[in-house]
Amino acid sequence: MNTIALRLLKTVTLLLAGLFGFFVFAGNLMDYNSNYEFVHHVLSMDTTFEGNSLMWRAFESTTVHTIAYWGLIIAEGIFSVLAFIGVYHMLKNIKAPGRKFNQSKAFGYYAFILGFAIWFFGFVVIGSEWFAMWQSQIWNGKETAMDITSVWIGFAILLALKDEDLDA
Repeated sequence: MNTIALRLLKTVTLLLAGLFGFFVFAGNLMDYNSNYEFVHHVLSMDTTFEGNSLMWRAFESTTVHTIAYWGLIIAEGIFSVLAFIGVYHMLKNIKAPGRKFNQSKAFGYYAFILGFAIWFFGFVVIGSEWFAMWQSQIWNGKETAMDITSVWIGFAILLALKDEDLDA
């Protein structure tokens, strides 16, 4: 097996995850109002099934919506920074002994931990289930969040594979 090629594959997948996170982060800043509307409608639950018994969970406060949205934007930014730092460390150690290269993947692990927190916990667990986002035909990001989470699972598993020493 070509150890350098596998290490490069792991590094590129982390780079791609970081780029995705950066584009989401930048998009939320550049198109602030459109994406704010998403958060507003999910948290206010105003497009869920009429008369559902879960409406007591809704937040009508625009202050809460703004805080939640900025928290999401900051988390996405941190996700991408962690991934980029991980890429740097992995590239710096791409020809290092297996033990050192394995240690260089730590920021990648932190990035994916945060990625799971954002897209699975934030969008699927909180958004879709707690705020019943799945009921909305307009403001429903559950399927997209599940797709992203599925990709992160594959990337995280690939990253977690232990690297051996390079062939002499």
